[in-house]
Amino acid sequence: MDLTSLTSPDLLHLNTRFSSREQAIDFLVRQLDQQGILDNAQAFLHAVTERENEGPTALGEGLAVPHGKSACVRRAAFALATLEHPLLWQGVDGDEPVNMIFLLAIPEAEAGSTHMQLLTALTTRLVDDETRAALLAARNAQDVLALLGAEPAPESRDPQALPDDVPLVVCVTACPAGIAHTYMAAEYLEKAAKKLGIRIHVEKQGASGIEDPITAAQCDRAVACVFAAEVAVKDSQRFDGIPRVQVPVAEPIRRAEAVLQQALAIQRQPGETVTSAPVKPQKTSIRADLKQALLSGISFAVPLIVAGGSLLAVTVLIAQLFGWQEIYAQKESWLWMYRQLGGGMLGILMVPVLSAYTAYSLADKPALTPGFAAGLCANMIGAGFLGGVAGGLIAGYVMRWMKKHLRLSASFNGFLMFYLYPVLGTLVTGSIMLFIIGEPVAWLNTSLTAWLNGLSGSNALVLGALIAFMCSFDLGGPVNKAAYAFCLGAMANGVYGPYAIFGATKMVSAFTVTASTLLAPHLFKSFEIETGKSTWLLGLAGITEGAIPMAIEDPLRVIGSFLAGSVVTGAIVGAAGIGLSTPGAGIFSMFLLHDGGLGGWLSAAIWLGAALAGTVISTLVLLSWRGYAVRQGHFTVDIPSS
Repeated sequence: MDLTSLTSPDLLHLNTRFSSREQAIDFLVRQLDQQGILDNAQAFLHAVTERENEGPTALGEGLAVPHGKSACVRRAAFALATLEHPLLWQGVDGDEPVNMIFLLAIPEAEAGSTHMQLLTALTTRLVDDETRAALLAARNAQDVLALLGAEPAPESRDPQALPDDVPLVVCVTACPAGIAHTYMAAEYLEKAAKKLGIRIHVEKQGASGIEDPITAAQCDRAVACVFAAEVAVKDSQRFDGIPRVQVPVAEPIRRAEAVLQQALAIQRQPGETVTSAPVKPQKTSIRADLKQALLSGISFAVPLIVAGGSLLAVTVLIAQLFGWQEIYAQKESWLWMYRQLGGGMLGILMVPVLSAYTAYSLADKPALTPGFAAGLCANMIGAGFLGGVAGGLIAGYVMRWMKKHLRLSASFNGFLMFYLYPVLGTLVTGSIMLFIIGEPVAWLNTSLTAWLNGLSGSNALVLGALIAFMCSFDLGGPVNKAAYAFCLGAMANGVYGPYAIFGATKMVSAFTVTASTLLAPHLFKSFEIETGKSTWLLGLAGITEGAIPMAIEDPLRVIGSFLAGSVVTGAIVGAAGIGLSTPGAGIFSMFLLHDGGLGGWLSAAIWLGAALAGTVISTLVLLSWRGYAVRQGHFTVDIPSS
């Protein structure tokens, strides 16, 4: 790929200064917009911000690659900023200093093609230490274009020309987003292998699927394997019996040679077969296991929740708008069938899918069947969302034990994989769920449900305030996600109040940004004013992340103001007893509320009115607090030089 065709001298900025990650991204977005790359700068900024919230984009070696895929991008392009002083950026293992930022703008239709090609081309160039150093030392944009346009140096050693007795190490790289770190880790491993003079084959398990798959013949010949992954490796049973090193996906970016040397240190000896060689995966902590398992389970379940909830919301809206309630209620009518489909995805499939892929993360494909069975057991005994999580963990650890202790010769692998593992795993997991663990979890779930249903008056008010506080505390971060998981769990158990609170509160921060910048623009920086022009629309869609740029710029005052209004919104909705059982509907949720005996129009008015009341309070607090700070010189509205 010709990288120079995707940028221009006006998009290359050298020796810049930024005070924060958000300011850097905002600056580069504006440069792309000025060059006619974007139809809507705010929409693209939102896409980039959403991607930043999904996972780290600092890749090590001082490099950050934020990116956004959006229909508002006219053509694929990237902007570059090199930094005079390093800037802290979120990496896999926490914040790390970066001195070079590539912001990629990708049209939505090219997410699986140009995006991957651009990342691969960039990582191929930037994996070289000399190229990175030359980019940082570049004096003008023409020097940068020359470096990016140069073909990669020819390899000093042809892997195919290596002697036959040179050891082969097979590797798999995978990260949660399946994009940047996956490919960077692969590049660094390949570079280190050439330096060490060994053969290597790296399989990338990325967002577009498995690339460069490892063959059975390569597994037979491999002396060791490396898993550089933050998520469950697909089809990992292929590597059973091969000595294994397991590290985080960022590890090869920092020390690829050491990782490969660690693999060579435990390599199997010549003559040993795959089935007889010992498996030596690196031990991981229980905490890391649980984190990965829960993230995997939720990542597979959330699309199903959103799709099912949206489908159910559409059917309800159609019935209400056209007065087709009779068709909606008539068994086997077309509208009733759509209703059943959406409701079934939420009520029947959600818990088994959550359970199955939680188990899959712990013990790979053999754990899927016991995991689905555990989820069905959770549904059968009323253990709900909590039961699904517990069942997935049980199935995963049961199958992990079986894979380690129940092994047969290679000729019986089919019997083992397709009969013994699924049957025994289902029997053991199902028995534990139905007769040992499941009932206490079901009791806990039922008790929680009864407690939530019984909340009224001040208790409901306090619950509403707490959920709202968590929702607005970090605008899509871990605390917000914890509140989201709690609301989904309650919804799965037929308790709809928490999600109604969550849905109303999500609008407060976005509306506040728009209202405050409209009422007193002299108290805000220009990028905050630009942000405010579109956040009201994001608020209608139930998206909190649009308020993040302002919150990062002035966290104490902005977040504090959001919280002041949000707890009022949550308290009002909680005390009113309003419910919501369709996630992801945004402002249209007001037509889908469980009215709690108040009537449809009144419940909708209270729900939306609570969001607006919270917005008024947050706006007044923010304007007062920011105004005082500006007058006292504690906050300046001038744009910092970049």
